[in-house]
Formats: sequence, C-alpha cells, structure tokens
Amino acid sequence: MSSAFLALIWWVVPAVALSGALLYVLWVTKFEGKFQQETQRSVGQFRRFQESLRDSQARDVAADAVQSPTTQSSVAENSKTQIIKPDASDDSFDDNPFLKKS
Repeated sequence: MSSAFLALIWWVVPAVALSGALLYVLWVTKFEGKFQQETQRSVGQFRRFQESLRDSQARDVAADAVQSPTTQSSVAENSKTQIIKPDASDDSFDDNPFLKKS
C-alpha cells in the first residue's frame, strides 16, 4: 500500500468520526427537546382520546340501562349470532410430521 493511502486512512477516517460525533452532540442539544415535546403532545392527545372513548362507553351503558326491558328483549330476539366451529374431521396435524399423533 502506498503511504498516501495510509495517510488517508489515518487522517480522514478519524476526522469523519469526529465530525459525526460533533453533529450528534449538536442534534442532542438543539433538536432533541423539540422531538420530545412533540412526542409528549402525541401521548397527551392519545390519552384524551382514550378518556373520551371511556366516557362515551359509559354513556352508552347508562343509556342501555335506562331502556325498558321490553325494548332490550326485542333487540335480543332480533339479533342472531352465528358461531362457526371447526370440523372435527379436519385435522391440521396431518401436514406436519412433528405434530402427528402417535
């Protein structure tokens, strides 16, 4: 290797590392507070959203409790719930030799 190339390695690489470290310190001191404030603001907005959702759910529960029993029973009769159960004959263990039943 030539001495010019070795000088380039021994002077340029540390200079780039030093300038990167200085830029990082500058970013931490100047801009980190701004990003942290934005994060705190987002967390605050999310907490307000959660509280409003809890309040609306509490209002819905209270409104359902106020309804007459005849209205609630007619709603229960009109709503149909379909339950899907897996077939007993469908055995997914057949494809994997490690999960086969002995």
